[in-house]
Amino acid sequence: MAETKKTTAKKTTKKVAEPVVEETKVEAPVEEAPKAKKAPAKKAAPKAEKAEAPKKAKEEKKAEAPKKPMPTEARAIAKNVRVTPRKVRLVIDLVRGLPVKQALGILDNLNRAASEPVAKLIKSAAANATNNFGMDEDALYIAQIYANDGLRMKRYLPRAKGSASGLVKRSSHITVVVKMR
Repeated sequence: MAETKKTTAKKTTKKVAEPVVEETKVEAPVEEAPKAKKAPAKKAAPKAEKAEAPKKAKEEKKAEAPKKPMPTEARAIAKNVRVTPRKVRLVIDLVRGLPVKQALGILDNLNRAASEPVAKLIKSAAANATNNFGMDEDALYIAQIYANDGLRMKRYLPRAKGSASGLVKRSSHITVVVKMR
């Protein structure tokens, strides 16, 4: 039985020898470090292949993905225009639904305070359509145009006998949407 114990002891030494092998694995990268100086060319090629693989995957996704539809409208928004919404609505009702060139012609000859900011906004929406979305400038018309309340500034007006009354200075948000015919 003493001999069997020695064999088991040898087996335990073999088990101890396995961690020694692991230690040699730790030492192995130290030996490969000088080889790493020669190997960058070999490692660079797989990195280049790896870099090309995501590019190919992205190209395949682009080819498979449905293309986004081209926008059919362009818009422009002017905020806090210092003209009351009621006065702006009188002007925008004249140009709603008209082609852009005709609307700008009407606004040039209109003697209203709101005609200048509305004309500027229509020009901006038309420029957005032609420059950003490649629409034809001659085929554009005003699909939607509306004015909402903007900022209201509350002020006081001096009145007779030392009293005061309120004054509300209104502004408006104007939105224009142009489309192609």
